[in-house]
Amino acid sequence: MTNPLLQRWTGPHGGVPPWNLVRPEDFVPAFEVAIAENKKEIDLISSNDEVANFENTVVALEKSGQMLYRINAMFGVHTSNLSIGPMPSIEKQVVPMLTEHQDSIIQNADLFARIETVYESEGLKSMGVAEQRLVDDLYKRFVRQGAKLSDGDKERLSKINKRLASLFTNFAQNVLADESGWITWIEKQEDLDGLPASVKAAMAAAAKSKGQEGKWAVTNTRSSMDPFLTYASNRELRKKVWTNYYNRGDNGDEHDNNGIIAELLRLRAVRAKLLGYETHAHWRLEPQMAKTPENAMDLMMKVWPKAVARVKEEVADMQKIADESAAGITIEPWDYRYYSEKVRKAKYDLDFNEVKPYMQMEKLREGMMWAASEVYGFKYKQIYDNPVFHPDVRVWEVMDAEGEHVGLWYFDPYARDGKRSGAWMTDYRPQSNMDESITTIVSNNSNFVKGAEGEAVLISWDDADTMFHEFGHALHGLCSKVKYPSQSGTSVARDYVEFPSQINEHWLMTPEILNKYAVHHKTGKPLPKDLIEKIEATATFNQGFSTVEYLASALVDMKLHLAGDVDIDPDKFEREALAELGMPKEIPMRHRTPHFLHLFADDGYSAGYYSYLWSDALTADAADVFEEAGSYYDKEVAKSLHDNIFSVGNTIDPAEGFRRFRGRDVDTSALLRKRGFPVD
Repeated sequence: MTNPLLQRWTGPHGGVPPWNLVRPEDFVPAFEVAIAENKKEIDLISSNDEVANFENTVVALEKSGQMLYRINAMFGVHTSNLSIGPMPSIEKQVVPMLTEHQDSIIQNADLFARIETVYESEGLKSMGVAEQRLVDDLYKRFVRQGAKLSDGDKERLSKINKRLASLFTNFAQNVLADESGWITWIEKQEDLDGLPASVKAAMAAAAKSKGQEGKWAVTNTRSSMDPFLTYASNRELRKKVWTNYYNRGDNGDEHDNNGIIAELLRLRAVRAKLLGYETHAHWRLEPQMAKTPENAMDLMMKVWPKAVARVKEEVADMQKIADESAAGITIEPWDYRYYSEKVRKAKYDLDFNEVKPYMQMEKLREGMMWAASEVYGFKYKQIYDNPVFHPDVRVWEVMDAEGEHVGLWYFDPYARDGKRSGAWMTDYRPQSNMDESITTIVSNNSNFVKGAEGEAVLISWDDADTMFHEFGHALHGLCSKVKYPSQSGTSVARDYVEFPSQINEHWLMTPEILNKYAVHHKTGKPLPKDLIEKIEATATFNQGFSTVEYLASALVDMKLHLAGDVDIDPDKFEREALAELGMPKEIPMRHRTPHFLHLFADDGYSAGYYSYLWSDALTADAADVFEEAGSYYDKEVAKSLHDNIFSVGNTIDPAEGFRRFRGRDVDTSALLRKRGFPVD
């Protein structure tokens, strides 16, 4: 018990993670102790001589495993944000341990018998809605994960789950290796033609951080790749950067993921059959809003042909400009972003290079926090004495309108070695209110590229949109007001969890944010009105590209997981599935199969990448409520959003929460209008 990872978190507000005391070598022994402790807790519940009831079984389970949860929270941050040194090897040890332990809980026959007793009891009907939902979800989760299988099938299932856990880790580490290992080095000034000064400065800083001062580096992450493909005049270098990025996990070397994917898909299909489901997709979608793969496919295919038609228009516009410039090229995937910007300039007289000097990460971070204070009544105070896991990380205390403590928000904005690419929210501790009020701790993590020392970090419009999106997830956790931790914050259906985050994106475009927080990094002057009007005019510009690159990934995901128990060559399947869909040759999938972390780093978004579109249908329809009220800061609408969506967690059916806010079920035509596609 001298291991610091085993200690209760100390400090104010229920304690904070002791990042300053964490040593990688402490994780394995800490997990061994915490798992043993949790087994004792489970044994006490399952062997209780008293008749099973809500308190001695369901609530007891809610209170169990707190030590294990704390260690796992810190472990997850290290594997996502600090996967360097011994951490990859430690992760390969720990993940199977956790999987085996989780299976032992699900497969505990005495424990499940008690849960089933509560589930079937007459007393359940007289409980509150949250309690009934908690029991219903708990019982069905156990069943869906194999609690009713025979002993032989349980053993078989455990072997599958343990193997899957190892494959997930291997897949993610291979992607991280290709993100760290494939860098495009630039040594000639002329090869930077077309790039904004801020992008060149960030590339120089990246090269310097890797010991190559005097050069420029395009690292193999989206935040580095995207601006280079958008602005660099050198077509051959654009192709090289594009190829490095989209071939992650697909280079035929020791980090190639195709064999891992094939095995993952086989095992998932076998597991689904073992659990009584037609395919992995049917198993995954049963507890979601969509309920069935067919419903998810129906929505995607409602949008797909309209998006493809728009891409043809976009490519024609780009090809015309390429022809007029005598470039002598046919538009290829590494040209799309570059010529799209030229079309934007020609059609709308908008060059995002003119916008970027106003897009300071720090000012926009202030803006999104200010917007949340207006909508949800939050106040913030930066605190400096909390331990952090890296010098880049900062911490804020979040308080309500009365000054009462709500939670802590950690912000880790910059890319670095050992940090996975992309942007995400992490829940260190869920809010709950059983025996005592437990406040939440959440974080947002990004991969912005640092500029030169002392200079403002300028980000793209898309990066700003993503920052607001991820803060929406954090707000979902911070607004939570529930009793039971497993119903807290973002613990909702996968195809609903993106709704709160997507609707938060809308505050970026509000005049209040743009006029006060989109200010020039040198002059301090706000974004000019004419530029704002041009941005508004291009709201649906390039929606063909953004919709098709996303939907192609979502459709291939669903097709992979509907294929069943067959041998799959991932590259071949991807090519054939895209050809069958009529995928435009000028666009790649947003996430090609060999590096599709959403699908193959865990089960999280497998057969579930459609969720972003499903949630966006809700978002588009819900945003109309604010539009009709005349402001995204309308107090009445904001209160309804808080009360029916952000604060209730998983205590009510998400469809009911949306219905209470919108006054009816979702109208998906709003989704098509938002993207500028024909409704009929």
